[in-house]
Amino acid sequence: MTGMRNIVVINGPNINMLGVREKKLYGRVDYGSLCKALEAEAKRLKVGLEIFQSNGEGPLVDKIQSLLGKADAVVINPGAYTHTSIAIRDALSAVKIPFIEVHVSNIFAREKFRSHSYLSDLAAGVVAGFGTDGYLIALRAAAEMTARGARGRVRRKGRG
Repeated sequence: MTGMRNIVVINGPNINMLGVREKKLYGRVDYGSLCKALEAEAKRLKVGLEIFQSNGEGPLVDKIQSLLGKADAVVINPGAYTHTSIAIRDALSAVKIPFIEVHVSNIFAREKFRSHSYLSDLAAGVVAGFGTDGYLIALRAAAEMTARGARGRVRRKGRG
């Protein structure tokens, strides 16, 4: 790892369809524009940034595992896997990299099944409902967290 703090943004299924999919719910900003905005903000914050997206659970788990010893923080929008993936939860728990969970929509104001996240109790924080601006909020928080040397929560429920 270099002297620069490294933050990785991981996106799950259908995030690549931003600007195309359900614009009233997810907005008009497309995925390429989101990535450019994140890159510009990372440059301003003087942090290294990698952006990864996959529609498959396995590649997301593989990516998380590959970050062991290489990333200082993760910003993750697991998409629909938020509500289903114990595998992604276990990968984040195993690598012990602090992470911020982000959602474009307010998952708590939507269908009941979307209000449960398998990740939130491990996350250093959750940003939901601010559209794609939520990514920038999460990136700033991750940069601040790593500058302070904070390790986030990444713990099993029931432990301090």
